[in-house]
Amino acid sequence: MPDAVPRSYGPPADPVVGTAAGSLRGTREGGLAVFRGIPFAEPPVGALRFAAPRAARGWDGIREARAFGPPPPQAGVFGMDALSREAAGDDDWLTVNVWSPDPGPAAGLPVLVWIQGGAYVIGTSGLPEYDGGRLAREGGAVVVTFNYRVGVEGFARIEGAPANRGLLDQVAALEWVRDNIRAFGGDPGRVTVFGESAGAGSVASLLAMGRAGGLFQRAVAQSVPGTFFTPELAADIAGACAAELGLRPTVAALSAVDPARLAAAGDAVTAGLPRRTERWGLPAHRSIAFAPVVDGEVLPVTPWRALAAGAGRGVDLLVGHTRDEQRLFTAIEGSLGRVTEEQAAHALALFAPGPDGARRYRAAFPAAGPEELYELVHSDWLFRMPSLHLARAQTAGGGRAHVYELTWSAPGMGGALGACHGLDVPLVFGNLGHGQAAGLIGDDLAARSAAEVVSAHLRGAWTAFAAQGDPGWPAYDPARRPTRCFDTEPMTVPYPEEASRLLWQDHVFAPLPLGPS
Repeated sequence: MPDAVPRSYGPPADPVVGTAAGSLRGTREGGLAVFRGIPFAEPPVGALRFAAPRAARGWDGIREARAFGPPPPQAGVFGMDALSREAAGDDDWLTVNVWSPDPGPAAGLPVLVWIQGGAYVIGTSGLPEYDGGRLAREGGAVVVTFNYRVGVEGFARIEGAPANRGLLDQVAALEWVRDNIRAFGGDPGRVTVFGESAGAGSVASLLAMGRAGGLFQRAVAQSVPGTFFTPELAADIAGACAAELGLRPTVAALSAVDPARLAAAGDAVTAGLPRRTERWGLPAHRSIAFAPVVDGEVLPVTPWRALAAGAGRGVDLLVGHTRDEQRLFTAIEGSLGRVTEEQAAHALALFAPGPDGARRYRAAFPAAGPEELYELVHSDWLFRMPSLHLARAQTAGGGRAHVYELTWSAPGMGGALGACHGLDVPLVFGNLGHGQAAGLIGDDLAARSAAEVVSAHLRGAWTAFAAQGDPGWPAYDPARRPTRCFDTEPMTVPYPEEASRLLWQDHVFAPLPLGPS
C-alpha cells in the first residue's frame, strides 16, 4: 500500500509574489490574496518635490505588503487632513494595493484599476469604501487601487514643475500595473480604469493623454466633472495659494514648505473663493480651486475634443451619472428644502448654457420649483452633461460607448438625498455597511436588501464590461441613445434626461478661463 500523501492542516501561507522591484508578502483574506502599500514611485519629496513621478527603487529580500501606504497631503474637508497629520513623517504616498482571487502568472484575470474622487483635493486608497475584496471575489477580477497627489501637490500650476502631477502619478501607477500585474494573476492586456467624480475626470483625462496610450483597454467614468482649467486660471490660483505663505508659486519657493502648511494654504484660498468670482468665474462660484489643466503638453486638449478626434477609438467606454447629482451638495450646504427663488434665478443665470439659458430652462421644466431648477442646472453643468457629452464625443470619434444613469434613491435621510452624487461608489464596490455608505444607505434591513440588489446589478455590469467589453446593453448612438437605468429592476431606455440633453446639445465644455466665465 503506497504511503499516504501528507496533508496540511494549518491555514494557507501568506502569499508571496515577485515584482520588477522585488518580492512582496501579502495576506489572505476571504479567499483572496491581498497586497497593500506597494510603492510604485519614489516619495515625491526633497529633490523630487513637484516633479514627475520616478519609478520606485528595488529592494532586497521580501517586503511586507500588509498595510496601506500613507495618504498624500489632504485638504481639510471631512477631516481628511487629519489622516495626513497622523501619517506625518511617512512620505511614501505613491503606493498601490491589489486584491486577487488567483495570484500567479497563468490566471490571466481581467484587471480593474480604481481612481478615487475627491474634487482633486482629497482622496486616499485606504478608505474602507474602496476595499476591493468583494468586487474581486465575486467578479473574478484583480482589483487595484492607488494613491496620487492631490491639491497643490498634484494640480497647482507651479513654475518649474510639470502640470497635472496627479495625472502623471496615475500614468505611473498604470505603468506599474502593465509591468507587474501578471504576477498577481492579472492580464495586462485586459485592464479597465474606473473612477468616480474627480476620478472620472481623471479617467477622461487619461483618454486624452498620449502617454497613457496602451496602458488600459477599457474605461469606466462615473459622474465626469466638466471642470478643466486654462493655464492662466490655474497659475493665478496657484499664485494665490503661494501668497498665503508670502511666497511665489515656484518650485524653488515652495519645495521647502511643509506639505501640511501648503495644503492649509490651498484650504484658505478655497474658503475665499466666493469673494473671487469676478477673477476666477464659475469655479469660484462652486468653490473649485483645482482641476486638470489643459496645458498643451501633459493634457493636450480637453477630453471631449480628444475623443471627438478619435483619441479613444481603441478603448471601450462606459460612462454615466446619477440622476440627482447636486442633491448631496445641497444637503452639505444646508439648503436642502430651503432653496429660494433668488438662489434658483442666480444659479440659472450663471450655469445655464447660452445667452437665453435661464428662460429656456424654465420653459423646458415648467412645473419645476426653485429647488428643482437649482439642482437641475447644477447637476447638468457639473456632472450630467459632461458625462453624456463624453459618450457623444467617443461615438463621434469612431469609438464605442455605453451610457447609464443610477436612478435608485439612497434610503438615508428618509430618502431626501435621492440618487445623489457618490451613491454609486459603495454600490459598485459592494461595501454597503461602512465608509460613505453608512450615511447614504443606512442600516435599515429593507434598505440594505434593496441596496444589495442594485449593487449586484452594477457590479455585474462593471465586471462583465471589464472581462468582455459588454456591460449588457447596446452601445450608445446619437439616434436611439440607449441608456441603462440602474434601480432594483434595471431597464434600458432612451436617454431619460432628454430636456437637459436638448438644452445642452450645442454647448462646448471648454477649459475654464481666467476672468468671469
